[in-house]
Amino acid sequence: MLLMQSFGKPSVLIIGCGDIGRRVATRLVRGHRVFALTSQQNRFQELREVGAIPILGNLDHPESLWRLDGLAQTVIHLAPPQNSENRDCRTRNLIRILAQGSNTVRRLIYISTTGVYGDQRGAKVSETTLVNPESDRAKRRVDAECVLRLWAPAHGIVLTILRVPGIYAANRLPIDRLHAQTPALVPEEDAYSNHIHSDDLARLICGAVYHGKPQRIINACDGGETKMGDYFNEIADAFGLERPKRLPASELQKMVSPMLWSFMRESRRVTSTRLQELKTPLRYPSVGHFLKTISKNS
Repeated sequence: MLLMQSFGKPSVLIIGCGDIGRRVATRLVRGHRVFALTSQQNRFQELREVGAIPILGNLDHPESLWRLDGLAQTVIHLAPPQNSENRDCRTRNLIRILAQGSNTVRRLIYISTTGVYGDQRGAKVSETTLVNPESDRAKRRVDAECVLRLWAPAHGIVLTILRVPGIYAANRLPIDRLHAQTPALVPEEDAYSNHIHSDDLARLICGAVYHGKPQRIINACDGGETKMGDYFNEIADAFGLERPKRLPASELQKMVSPMLWSFMRESRRVTSTRLQELKTPLRYPSVGHFLKTISKNS
């Protein structure tokens, strides 16, 4: 607490400071002292360049997390679970250290995934829809959510869970896939996909820092209802590339990795009825809106 008071700014700790974390840090450094946990010392300079103070630690090694105790009032948890088991051991390691000692944390924002809803066969889902995780990675996300929803109120912490769909940006478009001519599903078998632009997600996370309600789940998506093949077509057209060939599921499943297939077969239309609570209008209410800005700038 003395550390935070001595600098006159509230402190924020970003766990998992990759692309989205850096975008968040860039926005928050104006009014906050921003710390960023990294397991790689060679990333220190990169984090300093966006105004963050790097902290060395690894969520897989809880003994390395002692520096996090009493460090910040707000924690933004962007780190994915480990790649095995159905439990998120990393989140457990994090909250174990946050609950010790000074316990200065007053707000935690967890970035989850809309994959927790599983395959809804194209039906609409909202924040009140029961989770139905099918992949192991989605099961780990549900585990993390459950652990945090028990832990936060017990420690007087305001918890916001943002369930995030497919993230895109100029550097996060499936251009390589289009160049590789990976097929998509035929329209009648295709799945709905949901999206959010990287900048909009970063802004929504900042909105949760200021406006998040206690123990609240919010679908952080643009509300679009685009099928995956149409999404690929839209991007192909914007960049003058060939549209992907369409194949039935029985053929396509044999051609792609199990992980890619798990994304392609899950169909849901995610609504974002609570997004207005964050008081952060989207700059890109659809992928099409973003692609128009690329066309104007090209």
